[in-house]
Amino acid sequence: MNNAGQWMIAGVLMLLSLIAPAQKKVLPAFRVQQVPNGKIYSIVQTDPHYTFDSARYTIFIPDSMPSLNGVFIHQHGCTMEGTGAAAAYDLQYQAFAKKWHLAIVGPDLYSAKGNCHNWRDVASGSGTALIKALDDIGTVSGNRRLVTLPWLLWGHSGGGYWALSMLQRYPERILAVFGYSPAFDPGAYPPAAFKVPVMLRHAGPEGDTCCWQTSIKEFGKLRSRGGYAGIAYTPRQTHNYSYVRYMAIPFYEAVMQQRLPSEQGAPYTAMQPVDDSKAWLADTMHYNLYPAATYPGASLCAAWLPDAATAAKWREYVLTGTVIDQTPPPPPYSLQRTRKPHGRAMVTWKADADIESGISHFNIYRNNVLIARLPSTGSFQQFDTNGDNAEPLVLPEMKQELAYPENDPGRIAVSTVNHFGLESERIPAAL
Repeated sequence: MNNAGQWMIAGVLMLLSLIAPAQKKVLPAFRVQQVPNGKIYSIVQTDPHYTFDSARYTIFIPDSMPSLNGVFIHQHGCTMEGTGAAAAYDLQYQAFAKKWHLAIVGPDLYSAKGNCHNWRDVASGSGTALIKALDDIGTVSGNRRLVTLPWLLWGHSGGGYWALSMLQRYPERILAVFGYSPAFDPGAYPPAAFKVPVMLRHAGPEGDTCCWQTSIKEFGKLRSRGGYAGIAYTPRQTHNYSYVRYMAIPFYEAVMQQRLPSEQGAPYTAMQPVDDSKAWLADTMHYNLYPAATYPGASLCAAWLPDAATAAKWREYVLTGTVIDQTPPPPPYSLQRTRKPHGRAMVTWKADADIESGISHFNIYRNNVLIARLPSTGSFQQFDTNGDNAEPLVLPEMKQELAYPENDPGRIAVSTVNHFGLESERIPAAL
């Protein structure tokens, strides 16, 4: 399908036809794109009461989901306006969303003055704009409960401040918060915020005074009140350089195992409390780990972690700046081989990304001999280490043209390789 066929502009008349007469409301125009793993919706919110100009939300919803469990919101930082949509196109995050039945939201918040001070605080309207976008896309997509689902918040720099500001305003709606070098101090938190798991990452004072101080200060405010707050310091990295998703994803997974409502599609009011019996505490000076009940020091000075597995990954992350993927990716599927003229054949396949480390490339074999790689150089998709945005958004098709010897076409197989060089099982192509 070409790009023109992928994108459909829906007007108000179409939208109103989806709504019962008693519920009629005027919704903004939207567009929707079918991608291999689901659909991506884009919608723009404006309001004269907002202190910023507009908010564009790019939202991925996996296909074939009977219902969704939550919403992952990936908020860009200051000066990163226009890059937020990348989260919805990210194959690694899409695999994460498929596993946990999540929608992915990539916001882009714009100000004519180019100043994130106009949107970083929830009082600017950036909170209500998000909720309105979820309500509108829930109506359009048929996921009418979208606006009621609990949130995973992720924010970088000024977006980290935004996530903490959301924690102030909407703590009862939030599953967990991950602040990547959060900037600025949002002030006091309500009591409900101390029941929300929070992880703050910072990289040290060099060129990052505001943000490393914010991480330490917010950790202190939350933890001193018994809050479920952790902090991760990566000294060999900077404010804009981190493999932060390798820590964020396992943190979120551990929290969701404990907090997601037992019923799929249940509203945020049905979230479960954290299981205190599974918590671990980390000594942030020497990186020693303890079950929370056996911590030998001042427990409210230690980093809180949701379980033993997350604690081990936290220690690896603060010591090395990353978390090594130890498991191979899922193999490709739906492989087909089609003969073409002039001694050629086309091999096509589908593949899901590795949740831990995405897709680096695919290997193509004939009779167990490596004969091609897709792409021939570089990565199929990666992420930049500044805003954590997927690159590229427009991916090559999963296909490879090969020579097809008449006397011995051979056994063709394809494997997936993740970003830590681990290879999946080789799957043969059907004739």
